[in-house]
Amino acid sequence: MKPLFTAAALLLSTLPAVAQDDAVCMPTDEMEAALVDWYDETPAVMDDDGTIVWASGIGGSWTVVSYNENGTSCALAQGDNWTPNMDAGSLVAGLPYGQG
Repeated sequence: MKPLFTAAALLLSTLPAVAQDDAVCMPTDEMEAALVDWYDETPAVMDDDGTIVWASGIGGSWTVVSYNENGTSCALAQGDNWTPNMDAGSLVAGLPYGQG
């Protein structure tokens, strides 16, 4: 299990400062620990669908996380320059799905 987590963590840590369209999924407790330990992010905004934006503070990094009933979570997008008026829906809607 550690190699999978390490690979996912490396992927998360190498994302550029713009939103990404590749979801990274892992057990929820591992996802949350990585966001807290590596990015100093905490839950900032919960959308109506249960998606949570984690953020490290105004102007800092942010991650949109969806939670699955099977105990896993997926990082849907990640970026920088967090502001309190950002919500998960608009961040995910802005992803360039189908481009590239």
